[in-house]
Amino acid sequence: MADKINSSRRSLNMARIRAKDTLPEMKVRRFLHASGFRYRLHRKDLPGKPDIVFGPRKIAIFVHGCFWHQHSDPSCLDGRRPQSKLDYWGPKLDRNVERDAENQASLIAQGWQVLTIWECETKDMSRVEQTLVSFLQQSARRPKEGSAQGEG
Repeated sequence: MADKINSSRRSLNMARIRAKDTLPEMKVRRFLHASGFRYRLHRKDLPGKPDIVFGPRKIAIFVHGCFWHQHSDPSCLDGRRPQSKLDYWGPKLDRNVERDAENQASLIAQGWQVLTIWECETKDMSRVEQTLVSFLQQSARRPKEGSAQGEG
């Protein structure tokens, strides 16, 4: 299937795509801040530079775009692969998914808890808010490594 827009328009669209401060990320950040949570952004010293980081609690949150990170939920239409230039898009998108898995595994191996919020999920922010609060409360109850609570 051919691209529905011309190459100059496609180029302009692609140039406007942001890596940080995306609309879904900003929705999540606004909710967390309004709820009294304080965090750091895009820590370069962590694998994958998580979008939101609660350092002392070892919590990392990624807000992934469904297309770029290939959301595998069948109900997510934004996670579909392009039908043109498969030799370009296939390896590029496959590597993004592979890199995401490597980064998450590395964070978990370092004792971090990781949550991924998908772009399509931010269309229902009340559900995302419940997920975030539940995840952060659960993480707060988790015993710290080496603490007396964790040893039995």
